[in-house]
Amino acid sequence: MRWLLLVLLIVPALELGIFIWLGGIIGPWWIIALIILSGILGISFAKNQGIEVWRQAQQSMNQGQMPTKHIVDGICILVGAVFLFAPGFLTDIIGLFLIMPWTRQPFKKILQKWIMWNVSKKTIIYRK
Repeated sequence: MRWLLLVLLIVPALELGIFIWLGGIIGPWWIIALIILSGILGISFAKNQGIEVWRQAQQSMNQGQMPTKHIVDGICILVGAVFLFAPGFLTDIIGLFLIMPWTRQPFKKILQKWIMWNVSKKTIIYRK
């Protein structure tokens, strides 16, 4: 929990520093335009990737298979979309890494290991 507070303090400070630094180079109006453009393009790409993963998950279920890897893909896309929705270049880069299929793989492996670790410790509780 402490690391979350630290991240919530450091990331906005870094984003603000990047805005000021880049705004001095290319101008503030270009910064605003880039933020809006990256948000629109990123969210539309996230939507397309989400629809594709949903379609693949449905195909897996139709074939009688559990769509576990598609669920992990969906989690990565959802988190990436949240990062893209937040204004800033650093969060946009992280969001794009989580959304693009070829850069999503390292994050998926980390997430799968974390889930398996929590399941083995019996710290994940499922209730109806």
